[in-house]
Amino acid sequence: MASTVTDVPETMLPPPLPWYRKLTGDWFPYLLLAPAVITLASLTIYPFIYSIYISLFRYRGGMRMDFIGLGNYTRLLTDAQFWNSMRVVILFTVIAVALEFVLGMALALFLSQSIKLRGLWRSLVIVPMMLTPVVVGVMWRLMLNPGIGIVNFFLVTIGLQPVGWLSTGSWAFVSIVLVDVWNWTPFMFLILLAGLESLPVEPFEAARIDGAKPVRIFLDHTLPLMKPAILVALLIRTMDCLRIFDQIFILTQGGPGNSTEVASLYLYKTAFKFFDQGYAAAGLFVLMVAVNIISIFYVRSLTLQEEV
Repeated sequence: MASTVTDVPETMLPPPLPWYRKLTGDWFPYLLLAPAVITLASLTIYPFIYSIYISLFRYRGGMRMDFIGLGNYTRLLTDAQFWNSMRVVILFTVIAVALEFVLGMALALFLSQSIKLRGLWRSLVIVPMMLTPVVVGVMWRLMLNPGIGIVNFFLVTIGLQPVGWLSTGSWAFVSIVLVDVWNWTPFMFLILLAGLESLPVEPFEAARIDGAKPVRIFLDHTLPLMKPAILVALLIRTMDCLRIFDQIFILTQGGPGNSTEVASLYLYKTAFKFFDQGYAAAGLFVLMVAVNIISIFYVRSLTLQEEV
């Protein structure tokens, strides 16, 4: 005779639902997520929608808002200063990300080998990444100071002339690139190292048996197999560089002149120094679209790689 539920011992029955589960039913997991979702929405979605809204107005922080439609966007088309800031940030991104990739790959290849104290060297390499951008900016501003900075002290010690790292346009741009490379090459190194250590060993063993040179192995096997990791690293660093603000604000504040004035810094000055919030919101929306287009390109490249 088939047993019924009443025949099951009480110790084997599931515990009764608490009162709050009886009231909410299947909605209980969503109610647990609701505070986090509401917080994220209030900190991201609402500011995003509001920034698009005020970009359609002539708004200077007061109570009056004059609707001008796409006037702020058409004004951007003829704003030489805005396009100069876009040129600076794109040039900065291309140079910084390229250097970080080359150095990160070199470090990953070297520290993936069996060498003495490999764990210690790996730990030392990632130290710069552990520092916040504000701390990095303050530290390097002191080190690059023409009077008391340790960098010029070493240059003079070895018989070279001191350099105005942050006071001349060309050297200021070089300085912000070098600081970013010093700070974020460890990030590139970690992603590439993880990609290297996840590669299968069979293709490399077969290539060595066939007598392939290390350079040929790297070009024919390592790089193609690491394309997903490379694209992820390039995507994250490209997005970060296009949005860079804090380090440059502390190091040069966009100067001298506007030689290091990136787009985010120019729009910050527009909003909080010249109090033209509507125009700054339009510029930020254009910058966001540019970042998203580049991100879509990277993601599409990654998707194609996975399909292949």
